[in-house]
Amino acid sequence: MSIAILFAVLGSAFLHALWNGLIKTGTSRLGAMVVLSIGEVPIGLTVAMFRPGLLPEAWKWVLMAGCAHFFYKFFLTYAYERGDLSRVYPIARGAAPLVVALAGPFLLNDQLSLHEYAGIVVLGAGILLMAQGIFSNGENRKMLPFALGSACATASYTLLDGTGARVAGDAIAYVAWVFVADGVFFASGMLLWKGLAVLPRQAKPWGTGMIAAAASYGAYGVSVWAMTKAPIAVVAAVRETSILFAVLIGWLVFGEKMTRGKAIAACVIVSGVILTRL
Repeated sequence: MSIAILFAVLGSAFLHALWNGLIKTGTSRLGAMVVLSIGEVPIGLTVAMFRPGLLPEAWKWVLMAGCAHFFYKFFLTYAYERGDLSRVYPIARGAAPLVVALAGPFLLNDQLSLHEYAGIVVLGAGILLMAQGIFSNGENRKMLPFALGSACATASYTLLDGTGARVAGDAIAYVAWVFVADGVFFASGMLLWKGLAVLPRQAKPWGTGMIAAAASYGAYGVSVWAMTKAPIAVVAAVRETSILFAVLIGWLVFGEKMTRGKAIAACVIVSGVILTRL
Protein backbone atom coordinates (compact mmCIF):
# COMPACT_ATOMS: atom_id res chain seq x y z
CA MET A 1 0.00 0.00 0.00
CA SER A 2 1.48 3.35 -1.07
CA ILE A 3 1.51 6.47 1.12
CA ALA A 4 -1.14 8.13 -1.07
CA ILE A 5 -3.52 5.18 -0.73
CA LEU A 6 -2.84 5.03 3.02
CA PHE A 7 -3.90 8.65 3.53
CA ALA A 8 -6.90 8.19 1.25
CA VAL A 9 -8.07 5.24 3.36
CA LEU A 10 -7.53 7.23 6.58
CA GLY A 11 -9.72 9.98 5.12
CA SER A 12 -12.31 7.36 4.33
CA ALA A 13 -12.10 6.19 7.93
CA PHE A 14 -12.85 9.68 9.25
CA LEU A 15 -15.85 10.10 6.95
CA HIS A 16 -17.20 6.73 8.06
CA ALA A 17 -16.95 7.68 11.73
CA LEU A 18 -18.54 11.04 10.92
CA TRP A 19 -21.68 9.62 9.32
CA ASN A 20 -22.08 7.13 12.15
CA GLY A 21 -21.88 10.02 14.59
CA LEU A 22 -24.53 11.90 12.63
CA ILE A 23 -26.85 8.89 12.86
CA LYS A 24 -26.48 9.04 16.66
CA THR A 25 -27.54 12.69 16.86
CA GLY A 26 -31.22 12.09 16.16
CA THR A 27 -33.88 10.78 18.51
CA SER A 28 -34.74 7.96 16.08
CA ARG A 29 -31.76 5.99 14.84
CA LEU A 30 -33.95 4.06 12.40
CA GLY A 31 -35.49 7.24 11.00
CA ALA A 32 -32.02 8.75 10.53
CA MET A 33 -30.80 5.63 8.72
CA VAL A 34 -33.84 5.65 6.41
CA VAL A 35 -33.20 9.32 5.53
CA LEU A 36 -29.54 8.51 4.85
CA SER A 37 -30.61 5.65 2.59
CA ILE A 38 -33.02 7.87 0.67
CA GLY A 39 -30.20 10.37 0.18
CA GLU A 40 -27.92 7.67 -1.19
CA VAL A 41 -30.12 7.07 -4.24
CA PRO A 42 -29.80 10.49 -5.96
CA ILE A 43 -26.09 10.65 -5.04
CA GLY A 44 -25.48 7.26 -6.63
CA LEU A 45 -27.54 8.05 -9.75
CA THR A 46 -25.81 11.41 -10.23
CA VAL A 47 -22.35 9.88 -10.06
CA ALA A 48 -23.36 6.99 -12.33
CA MET A 49 -24.53 9.43 -15.02
CA PHE A 50 -20.96 10.67 -15.49
CA ARG A 51 -19.23 7.29 -15.42
CA PRO A 52 -18.93 4.47 -17.96
CA GLY A 53 -21.53 1.71 -17.86
CA LEU A 54 -20.79 -1.37 -15.78
CA LEU A 55 -19.69 -4.57 -17.44
CA PRO A 56 -22.53 -7.14 -17.40
CA GLU A 57 -20.80 -9.49 -14.96
CA ALA A 58 -20.70 -6.70 -12.33
CA TRP A 59 -24.45 -6.44 -11.78
CA LYS A 60 -24.73 -9.59 -9.69
CA TRP A 61 -22.08 -8.15 -7.37
CA VAL A 62 -24.03 -4.89 -7.14
CA LEU A 63 -27.18 -6.73 -6.06
CA MET A 64 -25.36 -8.98 -3.58
CA ALA A 65 -23.55 -6.01 -2.08
CA GLY A 66 -26.84 -4.12 -1.79
CA CYS A 67 -28.30 -7.01 0.20
CA ALA A 68 -25.24 -7.17 2.47
CA HIS A 69 -25.50 -3.43 3.11
CA PHE A 70 -29.16 -3.85 4.05
CA PHE A 71 -28.25 -6.22 6.88
CA TYR A 72 -25.29 -4.07 7.88
CA LYS A 73 -27.55 -1.05 8.34
CA PHE A 74 -30.28 -3.04 10.04
CA PHE A 75 -28.00 -4.51 12.69
CA LEU A 76 -26.08 -1.26 13.17
CA THR A 77 -29.24 0.78 13.68
CA TYR A 78 -30.54 -1.44 16.44
CA ALA A 79 -27.11 -1.63 18.06
CA TYR A 80 -27.04 2.18 18.28
CA GLU A 81 -30.47 2.12 19.90
CA ARG A 82 -28.88 0.19 22.78
CA GLY A 83 -25.28 1.38 23.09
CA ASP A 84 -22.82 4.28 22.85
CA LEU A 85 -20.96 5.17 19.66
CA SER A 86 -17.60 4.43 21.30
CA ARG A 87 -18.72 0.90 22.23
CA VAL A 88 -20.97 -0.18 19.36
CA TYR A 89 -18.66 1.09 16.64
CA PRO A 90 -15.54 -0.84 17.78
CA ILE A 91 -17.45 -4.10 18.11
CA ALA A 92 -19.37 -3.63 14.86
CA ARG A 93 -16.22 -2.81 12.91
CA GLY A 94 -13.70 -4.86 14.85
CA ALA A 95 -14.33 -8.42 13.76
CA ALA A 96 -14.65 -7.60 10.07
CA PRO A 97 -10.95 -7.22 9.12
CA LEU A 98 -10.09 -10.50 10.79
CA VAL A 99 -12.86 -12.32 8.91
CA VAL A 100 -11.70 -10.72 5.65
CA ALA A 101 -8.08 -11.65 6.32
CA LEU A 102 -8.97 -15.28 7.03
CA ALA A 103 -11.36 -15.62 4.09
CA GLY A 104 -9.44 -13.52 1.56
CA PRO A 105 -6.78 -16.08 0.55
CA PHE A 106 -9.49 -18.71 -0.04
CA LEU A 107 -12.07 -16.54 -1.81
CA LEU A 108 -9.82 -13.98 -3.52
CA ASN A 109 -6.42 -13.84 -5.18
CA ASP A 110 -4.79 -11.59 -2.58
CA GLN A 111 -1.56 -12.81 -1.01
CA LEU A 112 -0.55 -11.17 2.26
CA SER A 113 2.87 -11.14 3.88
CA LEU A 114 3.54 -12.27 7.44
CA HIS A 115 3.87 -8.74 8.80
CA GLU A 116 0.60 -7.72 7.14
CA TYR A 117 -1.16 -10.59 8.88
CA ALA A 118 0.54 -9.57 12.13
CA GLY A 119 -0.69 -6.00 11.67
CA ILE A 120 -4.24 -7.18 11.10
CA VAL A 121 -4.14 -9.37 14.21
CA VAL A 122 -2.72 -6.55 16.37
CA LEU A 123 -5.29 -4.16 14.96
CA GLY A 124 -8.07 -6.63 15.73
CA ALA A 125 -6.77 -7.06 19.28
CA GLY A 126 -6.85 -3.31 19.79
CA ILE A 127 -10.40 -3.12 18.51
CA LEU A 128 -11.48 -5.88 20.89
CA LEU A 129 -9.78 -4.05 23.77
CA MET A 130 -11.71 -0.95 22.78
CA ALA A 131 -14.96 -2.90 23.04
CA GLN A 132 -14.30 -4.67 26.34
CA GLY A 133 -16.01 -1.94 28.35
CA ILE A 134 -19.39 -3.46 27.55
CA PHE A 135 -18.54 -6.19 30.06
CA SER A 136 -16.42 -4.33 32.61
CA ASN A 137 -18.52 -1.16 32.86
CA GLY A 138 -21.95 -2.75 33.11
CA GLU A 139 -23.20 -1.36 29.81
CA ASN A 140 -26.22 -2.69 27.92
CA ARG A 141 -25.26 -6.12 26.60
CA LYS A 142 -28.39 -6.40 24.48
CA MET A 143 -26.62 -4.45 21.76
CA LEU A 144 -23.91 -7.13 21.40
CA PRO A 145 -25.78 -9.51 19.00
CA PHE A 146 -26.70 -6.57 16.75
CA ALA A 147 -23.13 -5.23 16.75
CA LEU A 148 -21.75 -8.68 15.89
CA GLY A 149 -24.35 -9.08 13.15
CA SER A 150 -23.20 -5.76 11.72
CA ALA A 151 -19.59 -7.01 11.81
CA CYS A 152 -20.49 -10.13 9.83
CA ALA A 153 -22.35 -8.04 7.26
CA THR A 154 -19.36 -5.70 7.02
CA ALA A 155 -17.04 -8.61 6.27
CA SER A 156 -19.48 -9.85 3.63
CA TYR A 157 -19.79 -6.60 1.73
CA THR A 158 -16.04 -5.97 2.00
CA LEU A 159 -15.34 -9.21 0.14
CA LEU A 160 -18.17 -8.61 -2.33
CA ASP A 161 -17.15 -5.02 -3.05
CA GLY A 162 -13.49 -5.84 -3.49
CA THR A 163 -14.31 -8.40 -6.15
CA GLY A 164 -17.17 -6.44 -7.72
CA ALA A 165 -15.12 -3.29 -8.17
CA ARG A 166 -12.38 -5.29 -9.87
CA VAL A 167 -14.69 -6.88 -12.45
CA ALA A 168 -16.90 -3.81 -12.98
CA GLY A 169 -14.53 -1.98 -15.29
CA ASP A 170 -14.92 1.24 -13.28
CA ALA A 171 -14.73 1.24 -9.47
CA ILE A 172 -16.47 4.62 -9.09
CA ALA A 173 -19.42 3.52 -11.23
CA TYR A 174 -19.64 0.30 -9.24
CA VAL A 175 -19.80 2.24 -5.97
CA ALA A 176 -22.49 4.52 -7.38
CA TRP A 177 -24.75 1.63 -8.38
CA VAL A 178 -24.21 -0.20 -5.08
CA PHE A 179 -25.23 3.03 -3.36
CA VAL A 180 -28.45 3.05 -5.38
CA ALA A 181 -29.18 -0.60 -4.58
CA ASP A 182 -28.31 -0.11 -0.92
CA GLY A 183 -30.53 2.96 -0.57
CA VAL A 184 -33.49 1.42 -2.38
CA PHE A 185 -33.31 -1.88 -0.50
CA PHE A 186 -33.05 -0.39 2.99
CA ALA A 187 -35.42 2.56 2.61
CA SER A 188 -38.15 0.52 0.91
CA GLY A 189 -37.70 -2.39 3.29
CA MET A 190 -38.06 -0.21 6.40
CA LEU A 191 -40.97 1.75 4.97
CA LEU A 192 -42.81 -1.48 4.16
CA TRP A 193 -42.11 -2.79 7.66
CA LYS A 194 -42.63 0.36 9.77
CA GLY A 195 -44.73 2.57 7.50
CA LEU A 196 -44.40 6.31 6.89
CA ALA A 197 -44.26 6.94 10.65
CA VAL A 198 -40.57 6.08 10.57
CA LEU A 199 -39.81 9.25 8.55
CA PRO A 200 -38.86 12.38 10.55
CA ARG A 201 -41.32 15.27 10.50
CA GLN A 202 -38.77 18.06 11.10
CA ALA A 203 -36.38 19.56 8.54
CA LYS A 204 -33.21 19.20 10.64
CA PRO A 205 -33.08 15.37 10.63
CA TRP A 206 -33.47 15.42 6.85
CA GLY A 207 -30.58 17.84 6.47
CA THR A 208 -28.41 15.82 8.84
CA GLY A 209 -29.32 12.61 7.02
CA MET A 210 -28.35 14.05 3.65
CA ILE A 211 -24.97 15.20 5.00
CA ALA A 212 -24.48 11.72 6.44
CA ALA A 213 -25.32 10.22 3.03
CA ALA A 214 -22.68 12.37 1.35
CA ALA A 215 -20.07 11.43 3.99
CA SER A 216 -21.06 7.79 3.58
CA TYR A 217 -20.50 7.96 -0.17
CA GLY A 218 -17.09 9.54 0.30
CA ALA A 219 -16.07 6.90 2.84
CA TYR A 220 -17.38 4.02 0.78
CA GLY A 221 -16.12 5.22 -2.59
CA VAL A 222 -12.56 5.84 -1.44
CA SER A 223 -12.32 2.49 0.35
CA VAL A 224 -13.63 0.48 -2.61
CA TRP A 225 -11.28 2.34 -4.98
CA ALA A 226 -8.39 1.53 -2.63
CA MET A 227 -9.34 -2.15 -2.72
CA THR A 228 -8.61 -2.14 -6.45
CA LYS A 229 -5.10 -0.80 -5.78
CA ALA A 230 -4.03 -2.72 -2.65
CA PRO A 231 -4.83 -6.04 -0.88
CA ILE A 232 -8.43 -6.01 0.34
CA ALA A 233 -7.61 -7.27 3.85
CA VAL A 234 -5.00 -4.54 4.39
CA VAL A 235 -7.36 -1.80 3.18
CA ALA A 236 -10.10 -3.18 5.44
CA ALA A 237 -7.72 -3.24 8.41
CA VAL A 238 -6.42 0.32 7.97
CA ARG A 239 -9.95 1.58 7.44
CA GLU A 240 -10.80 0.36 10.93
CA THR A 241 -8.79 3.27 12.32
CA SER A 242 -12.17 4.96 11.96
CA ILE A 243 -12.62 3.63 15.48
CA LEU A 244 -10.14 6.24 16.72
CA PHE A 245 -12.21 8.96 15.08
CA ALA A 246 -15.45 7.46 16.42
CA VAL A 247 -14.11 7.37 19.98
CA LEU A 248 -13.06 11.02 19.70
CA ILE A 249 -16.48 11.98 18.34
CA GLY A 250 -18.16 10.04 21.14
CA TRP A 251 -15.99 11.75 23.73
CA LEU A 252 -16.02 15.33 22.40
CA VAL A 253 -19.53 15.49 20.92
CA PHE A 254 -21.63 13.05 22.95
CA GLY A 255 -19.75 13.32 26.25
CA GLU A 256 -18.99 9.60 26.42
CA LYS A 257 -16.41 8.63 29.03
CA MET A 258 -12.77 8.44 27.95
CA THR A 259 -11.08 5.73 30.01
CA ARG A 260 -7.50 4.49 30.25
CA GLY A 261 -8.62 1.28 28.53
CA LYS A 262 -9.79 3.24 25.51
CA ALA A 263 -6.48 5.08 25.34
CA ILE A 264 -4.49 1.83 25.51
CA ALA A 265 -6.68 0.26 22.85
CA ALA A 266 -6.11 3.31 20.63
CA CYS A 267 -2.33 2.81 20.90
CA VAL A 268 -2.67 -0.87 19.97
CA ILE A 269 -4.76 0.06 16.93
CA VAL A 270 -2.12 2.55 15.76
CA SER A 271 0.54 -0.15 16.23
CA GLY A 272 -1.45 -2.46 13.99
CA VAL A 273 -1.64 0.19 11.28
CA ILE A 274 2.15 0.70 11.47
CA LEU A 275 2.73 -3.06 11.09
CA THR A 276 0.66 -3.15 7.91
CA ARG A 277 2.92 -0.42 6.49
CA LEU A 278 6.32 -2.05 7.19
